[in-house]
Amino acid sequence: MKGTLSLLGLALSIGALAFQFKDTQPHYKVLEPISQGTLTVFPVASATSFETGGFLTLDEGIGKGEVVVTEAGQVSGLVRPRPVLQDGVWRERPYPPAQAGPQVNELSLINNSERPLLLLAGEIVTGGKQDRVVSKDRIIPAHSQPVALGVFCVEPHRWTETSAKFGASGSAMAQPSIRLKAMADRNQQEVWNEVAKSRQVMADRLSAPAAARVQASSSYAVAMENPGVQAQINTVVKPLERTYDTLIQKLRAENAVGAVVAVNGEIIWADVFASSDLLNRFWPKLIRSYAAESFAPALSVGFRPPPTPQAAQMFLDRLGATHESVETEPGLYRQTEIDGEDYTAFILTSLLPKTGFNVHLAKMRQGNKNF
Repeated sequence: MKGTLSLLGLALSIGALAFQFKDTQPHYKVLEPISQGTLTVFPVASATSFETGGFLTLDEGIGKGEVVVTEAGQVSGLVRPRPVLQDGVWRERPYPPAQAGPQVNELSLINNSERPLLLLAGEIVTGGKQDRVVSKDRIIPAHSQPVALGVFCVEPHRWTETSAKFGASGSAMAQPSIRLKAMADRNQQEVWNEVAKSRQVMADRLSAPAAARVQASSSYAVAMENPGVQAQINTVVKPLERTYDTLIQKLRAENAVGAVVAVNGEIIWADVFASSDLLNRFWPKLIRSYAAESFAPALSVGFRPPPTPQAAQMFLDRLGATHESVETEPGLYRQTEIDGEDYTAFILTSLLPKTGFNVHLAKMRQGNKNF
């Protein structure tokens, strides 16, 4: 009987959490799309906005030297020592013990900033022994000790250090197909497979000499930074950016906080943030990642017209789960993974003081069903 009551209590607690979670979701409104080539982007507006200026991004942190990313086991000397009160005496805090050494799927990150760091799954750091992609959304506290950062390699075949620290670029965001493999499938081989496909697609669009340079390196980041590849991406991004800029006043007035993305008539992805401020800070790298995805060899089925705003709205609104799991870092964040019949969604909620709101929603299409 005691066990039954405990299970009943647990079920009621989970049900209450689910009700609270769904009841507090802001309402999102999908606006008219902007398109270029096979890429269609639906801006997403919200009636609710939150103060997010206190968050630091990876690009900002690395650019200012406040965030340091290294191979596991190489953090000694990179932490700013901060005293700790012991027995009434302020003493220097000892460094944490070193880890065993570099590992493919783990890096060390230190946030020396005064602000908490917001990391998005799909952000790429370059350097070390291999370029890596961040595997999940998370929040790193200000003045952190070294944090184990889960990553996937996006540069197979290299295990030679090119730099002691990792760097970041404003355009270094993996395209949705690679983000999906890292976030939902969590499979290193699948990530490598998608990297190989993407590099091949890009090489196929270039002249023979340029294609050879793309294929000469196994690095996804190097391939994306190739001048020929950048020129191809710009054919999609530049017109979209001009259209976006002409709409920006309207979008700001309507509090644009995200986008639903479709490629060749098929809705594949959504990124939605807690504020226009966060969207604007991540937008330059997001739009380039969407553009890279639009070059996927899907046109064998023929050109298909963009989906309707109603279809995009339906995709964004559907959050009914066949399975749901929650991971929590007390006082920092909660990440909820929602698996539906044909999609997976991840919602990052800030638990820092004076927050308690959803910082980022990433939703990806799975399976072969259309919305």
